Order: sequence, then structure tokens, then C-alpha cells
Amino acid sequence: MNALAQNTALAPAEARDPRRTTALACDFMLDGGFVDSADGAGAPRPDPRFAVDECSLGAILVAWSERGICAIFLGDDPDALTRDFQDRFPGARRMGGGAAREPLVARALGLIEAPALELELPLEIQGTAFQRRVWRALRGIPPGATASYGEIARRIGAPRAVRAVARACAANPLAVAIPCHRIVRTDGALAGYRWGVERKRALLEREMSA
Repeated sequence: MNALAQNTALAPAEARDPRRTTALACDFMLDGGFVDSADGAGAPRPDPRFAVDECSLGAILVAWSERGICAIFLGDDPDALTRDFQDRFPGARRMGGGAAREPLVARALGLIEAPALELELPLEIQGTAFQRRVWRALRGIPPGATASYGEIARRIGAPRAVRAVARACAANPLAVAIPCHRIVRTDGALAGYRWGVERKRALLEREMSA
């Protein structure tokens, strides 16, 4: 049976619909670990800054706050990436000129080009508690390895929440830094990827050949 078609009837309420949580929680991740943000989930946050550049996989948008990188988007059209991000963060400020030489942006670009190196990046991760459990599990898949939605569901202790795991992967705002590209179908075929299946294939090939 396709992993996405597995029954989720007995999954916890939050897993069946991660939107049931009343507020987004926030983690600050540094040096590979997740630490609760000191000011809590409901505290106001300054609008992020972002830069758009080109990489070997096409256009890339990197956004960051004082806490770390909060978004890495990949696509074909820089303007489309900008619109998508500004729809989510209307107050976000685009940095021009030499912004792509920002140290965090340069490190994000390095991660795209060499995903197997798992460069440590400070990340500001915002999501529901269930999404963050899934994203932690994704971070546990080593470069060159893959896992299915069902395997991730079992790893987080919610074996019937396969569809919710798939939704959490699709909601991941941090391409490659949270490696949802390492998720495949149970038969090993490439599953869908928010940033395009061909980019997913390229990332996996880079990791496996490293």
C-alpha cells in the first residue's frame, strides 16, 4: 500500500491536522540541536530580511532573523519566490546589492551545493509541535540515506499519522537544511517535493556520490 494511503483514523488529533494547535511554537537550532526559544511561542518577532540569488538548482531565496535562517526556498522564478515569501511575511525586507554575500546566505548556498557536508546553520524554526517532531526526525536521516513517510511516522511514535507526516514535509520552509528531499516512497521511488522532483533527484545524487 502506498504510504500516503495508509489509514490515519487513530492518529492523535494534532497529527491528523497539525493546524489544530492554537499557536506556532518556535525552536532556535544551533550546532545541530533544537532548543526552545527563550521568549516563547507567542512573543512578537522582528520582520525577517531576505536575499534572492542563483544557485546550481535555479533561484534561491534565503531569509534570516536575528536568531538565524528562517526560510530557504528553491524555484525557477526569483519573483515567484519573492511573492511566495512576502505573502507569508508581508513586512519582510529584501536586501539588495551585496546582500547575497551575507555570511548566512553564503553558508546556505554552500549547503545547496554540497548537501552531504551537513553544514551547521543557525535556524529559526517555526511550526506546530507535530511539524517540529517530523522535522527533527528528518534531520536524523544521514546524507546518502532515505526514509519513507511511514518510517518517519514510526520514528516519532505516530505510526498511523503518515498523511500528517507528508503534510509536515510539504510545509517545511527550510529546503535542504531540514532534508525532506531524503523522503521516498515505500518502493524507493521519489515522492513529491515542494521544490520540484528534479531538484530532489539532484540533491540525492550529490549526497550519494559524495
